[in-house]
Amino acid sequence: MNLDSLNERQKEAVINTDGPMLILAGAGSGKTKVLTTKVAYLINEKGVYPENILAITFTNKAAKEMKSRIYPIVGNGAFKLQISTFHSFGLKIVKENSRLLGYDSNFTILDADDSLSVIKKILKDLNIDSNKYNPKAIRNVISNNKNEMIDSKDYEKFVHTDFDEVAKEVYQKYERNLKLSNAMDFDDLLVLPLKLFKEYPRVLEEYQERYKYVFIDEYQDTNEPQYILSKMIAAKYRNITVVGDADQAIFTWRGANYKNILNFEKDYPDAKVVLLEENYRSTKTILNAANNVIKNNKIRKEKNLWTENEDGCKIVYYKAFDEKDESNYVVHEIKRLIEGGVSPNDICVLYRANAQSRTVEESFLTSNISYNIVGAYAFYNRKEIKDLIAYLKLLYNSKDDVSLLRIINYPKRGIGSKAIENLSIKKDVLEKSLYEVIDSGKELQFKNLIEDIRKDIDKLSLTELIDLVLDKSGIRNELESEKTIEADIRLENLEEFKSITKSFEEKEGIVSLGEFLDELSLVSDVSEQKDDTKEKVTLMTMHAVKGLEFDYVFVVGFEEGLFPHINCMESNDELEEERRLCYVAITRAKKKLYLINARSRILYGQVSSNIPSRFIKEIGENLLETIGKKEEFVYKEKIDKSKMFNDDNDLHPGDVVNHDKYGMGVVISIDGSIATISFKKDGMKKLMKNHKSIRKV
Repeated sequence: MNLDSLNERQKEAVINTDGPMLILAGAGSGKTKVLTTKVAYLINEKGVYPENILAITFTNKAAKEMKSRIYPIVGNGAFKLQISTFHSFGLKIVKENSRLLGYDSNFTILDADDSLSVIKKILKDLNIDSNKYNPKAIRNVISNNKNEMIDSKDYEKFVHTDFDEVAKEVYQKYERNLKLSNAMDFDDLLVLPLKLFKEYPRVLEEYQERYKYVFIDEYQDTNEPQYILSKMIAAKYRNITVVGDADQAIFTWRGANYKNILNFEKDYPDAKVVLLEENYRSTKTILNAANNVIKNNKIRKEKNLWTENEDGCKIVYYKAFDEKDESNYVVHEIKRLIEGGVSPNDICVLYRANAQSRTVEESFLTSNISYNIVGAYAFYNRKEIKDLIAYLKLLYNSKDDVSLLRIINYPKRGIGSKAIENLSIKKDVLEKSLYEVIDSGKELQFKNLIEDIRKDIDKLSLTELIDLVLDKSGIRNELESEKTIEADIRLENLEEFKSITKSFEEKEGIVSLGEFLDELSLVSDVSEQKDDTKEKVTLMTMHAVKGLEFDYVFVVGFEEGLFPHINCMESNDELEEERRLCYVAITRAKKKLYLINARSRILYGQVSSNIPSRFIKEIGENLLETIGKKEEFVYKEKIDKSKMFNDDNDLHPGDVVNHDKYGMGVVISIDGSIATISFKKDGMKKLMKNHKSIRKV
């Protein structure tokens, strides 16, 4: 097998196949190439059977890319490889062992909204005020505990407040309800395989024998169940290769523990460590900027990206007057790039918070530039789509209470809350699902409707089934008779859903409803849902851009309090994560990078005066081409600065101040433009220090 296209470090990572290996892969260093080549090398040179290889990635898109790269090298053997996300792999294990776990094989998977619906119903059944005890907060408690391997019984040890007590009671009922509904949530797809392996060691051994070589991509993003699952599968043969970069760990807020990659050598003292530091993506200037920023973090593995690419131009740093000037500058430069022959697909605008996109969007619209917002309201989250999917789920698993409750009275068929309450009581007494206890009234008519559709499932294609559901349920008739633009749009979306089923039938070879629902439940990449019919500039958050690259990248909002975000400035750990986020944003750019901040900004309805982000200084003046010192290229509306903020309050810790809203307070600390002030009545607040509402006493 020819390895000439690899550099020496990449080659080292590929040919050392046995035992634990840590590949520290910097941004743009070809980690996917190394992973796919190593898998192919095992098959072609070491004679390893493809079915003995497990490769875990974090997105469906990445899994598909790996398969597509391996196929030309190993041929049909690629189809025998288990390349999937953690959740897909967990689903496979649960599917293969559902009986041992106490589930029927046709279980359904709840998404976040479904889980929330269950929690809201439990609160209602318990006569608990959902305004006092927020259902989303309780859902987060349940999810966080599952991901810390704490079940509802163990959670009793952590109950200290009234909220904890309510969360415990809801958690216990939530687990019971899901079991009765033959359903599980997304967290269960990670937790249940671990439960299975602990209770049935022989089953674990079967999987260890099946997967003698284990690969984990983006290891810095693993949470506790993913970390444990990886170790358990690889424990027998210890042929585990993990790939990642602690400098790109930006998801601790959703349970990821980047210390897993830092501690890999403690878990495997004999591990071989390979550093991939040569970058094939960016210019020298961009990489120098990234290195200059990230070296300020103390908790990291030392490495330094380098490249043989050209030096490239300096990073453009534009000091805007306000957020409108900022967005107008971005659009002006993008128009200039497009007129110069650059494809809009090669341009990206990044921001720290979703709310920042509003003014950028307005400028794009007035300038007639096509754009795509990644992370906008997703197709699968639209009400009409979720309603249709609920019908499909109930057809597949009649015990799915969440889906039944969503559609039993949609379209309206005269089934009120009292009827549903009676069913719930009956269900609890008989310990059955809602569907099983329906035996009379309009509820029975609904049950007969479902059974009528179900009898034709095996005769129909997925696309034909969608039409049958839309017709027999009455959804199509209701929307057509409404005769409104909103109803027409909803109907169009439902028709578009048939494009998805056709795609699965033609491209994925999926024909059964069960397979389709399994795939649908695992679709998480918003990039797979966008319209690719027209070239567009991409707008997205810095978190969403991880793993992507663009020739030209604009990063807006480079200001203290916005980036780094004010909520992340209280601890060194959170500030270091913001710096890693900056590192990720910078290294997305291949040819040219633009950094923009605004001296004043209206965001969330508040006007603030801002100082540049500390990350600007960390990059270094020698790498920047600064524009805006004399307000060149300023597209500003005349506004009265004196009405919004003071030129300088000159606040210091210990100063006594008076605030228009909060009254008297004492300055505790100053961090850039942010003042932490302790107010007599309202406690601690973080505010822009020179806001007009603050006066020194």
